[in-house]
Amino acid sequence: MTSRKPDEQLARNSRLRLVRPRSLATARRAVTTRRTRPAPRPPEGTPAPAELARQARTVLADAVRIARWAAAGAAASLSEGPSGGTPTTAPPFAGAQERAAAALDLTPDQVRAGWDRARLAGLIELHGGTARPGWRLRAWDRDDMAVLRGWVALFDAWSLAHPAPEDVAPTVVAEVVEAVPQVLSLLQLSAGPVLVPALLDLLQQRVAELREERCEVPYGPRGETQPAADEPGAPAVGAPGAGADDGDDISLSVLLDWALEGLAAVGALTLERGQATLTPLGNWAVWVKLEQICVAAQSPAGNIEQSAEDMLRGCARLTPGPARAEYRAWLAARTVAGAVAELLAVARGEDALLRGLAFEALRVVGAPAEPEVRAATAEPSLRPYALLWLAEYEGADPEDAAEVLTREEATWLWVDTAAAVADHGEPQLLLRHLDSAVQGTVPALIEEVRAGGHPRTVQVLVALAAAHPDPALAKAVRRAAFQVHTGGV
Repeated sequence: MTSRKPDEQLARNSRLRLVRPRSLATARRAVTTRRTRPAPRPPEGTPAPAELARQARTVLADAVRIARWAAAGAAASLSEGPSGGTPTTAPPFAGAQERAAAALDLTPDQVRAGWDRARLAGLIELHGGTARPGWRLRAWDRDDMAVLRGWVALFDAWSLAHPAPEDVAPTVVAEVVEAVPQVLSLLQLSAGPVLVPALLDLLQQRVAELREERCEVPYGPRGETQPAADEPGAPAVGAPGAGADDGDDISLSVLLDWALEGLAAVGALTLERGQATLTPLGNWAVWVKLEQICVAAQSPAGNIEQSAEDMLRGCARLTPGPARAEYRAWLAARTVAGAVAELLAVARGEDALLRGLAFEALRVVGAPAEPEVRAATAEPSLRPYALLWLAEYEGADPEDAAEVLTREEATWLWVDTAAAVADHGEPQLLLRHLDSAVQGTVPALIEEVRAGGHPRTVQVLVALAAAHPDPALAKAVRRAAFQVHTGGV
C-alpha cells in the first residue's frame, strides 16, 4: 500500500470555493448576524456563568497579573520576535523576567508560563516588540463572558501552552491532539471520574480509527512507518501487535499523560489516584463544544445614554436595520465631532467586533465623518475598514467595495473579522467566513495569514482548527498556529 504525500493530499482536498472579493463585506455583516433560536440549557448542576467566571479568573490569576504588569509599562518588551517578522513567545528578556518575578512574587518559570497563557487567552498582544493589553484584559473585572471566552481560548490551545514530549514523533502528537476531544466527550458523558486505563483504551481506538480513515500505515515508536499488511515484514493479521507495536502503545500512553496534564494545567480537569475528572469549567466547555453554541454578552439597556463602546456592545446582537436606528438615536444626542472621535477611539481598541461595528456606525454619520475616516487610512489596524468606508461613501456598491483593498489588506481584514467571529460568533460562522478568503486553497490562506503579522493570528488559527470538521485541514491549521506561536517557519 502506498501513502500519498501529505502536502499533495492537503492541496487536493483543501480547495476553497473561489469567491469574488465582495464576499468580505458579506463576512463583515455575518459577524452581527445571530441565530434567533433559544440557546440550549447546560446540563443540570452546571454552575452559573458568574461562578464559572470566578473559577476561570482563579485559573488565569497569574496570567492576568503578568499582563497587567506588562501593560502598565513596567516592561514594554517582555518578548520580541524576529526583526520585521511575527512576534514569538520566546522567554522574556532576562532582566524583564527578573523584574516581573520580583514585582509579582513569582518564580521565573511562573512568569514564563503566565506570559504564555496571557497571550493565548488574549489578555496581552504583541505589536512588533511592544506588549499591549488585549480587550479582554480591559474587561476582565466587569465582563464574565469576556473572562469565559478568554479561558475557552486557552482551553482550545492547551497543546500550545503545554509542550509535548520531545522524544515522541510529531505525527503521533498531532494524532493525539486530534483524538483528545473524544476523550473529553467520554469524561463529560461519564459525569464523574474515569480511570486513566479506560481513557487510554479509547485513545488507542480513536487513533487507530483516524489512521484507518486516512488509509495511513501505522507509525513506529518514533514515527517511522511500519510495513503494510501485504508487504514483506508486516505482522500477520490478528497477530499480536498487528496495526501497532509496543513502542506505539508506549508513545500513546506517554502522550495521554501529557494531554491530561496539559488539560489539568489549564483548569479543565483534575487528576487524582489514577482517575481523571472534568472540572465544572471543563464540563461546561465540552458541553459548549458539543452543542456548538456561543456564549455572548447580554446587550445593556439604554444604549443612547451609554458610551460608544457600551452602545456598540448593546447593538451587537441586533440585525443591521435596528442597529442603524440605535446608531442614529445615539448620534442625535451628541455633537458630530465628539461622536466620530469616540467611535474611532473604540475602533482603535483590541476588540475586532467593535472595530467593525464602529465603522458601521460611522456609515450612518456619513459626510461629516469623511475627513477623520480618511485620516484613519494611515493607521494599519483601521486602514482596511477606512478604505471600505471611503469606497462606499464615494459611490461604490457595498458588495464591490472590497476591490479597493490590496491582497495583503484583504487578508488582514479577513483575520480581523475572523477574530471577531471567534470571539463573538458561532463555529459555523467561522467556517462560513473561511469561504470569503481571497486565496484559493487553505495552504495559500495559511501562508498569507502567517505573513500578515496580525496580532490575533494564533488565536484565529486555533479557533479555526477547533471548528473545522475536516481532520486533515484542522491538523494543518493547528500546526500553522503552533509554528506562528513559537516563531517557526
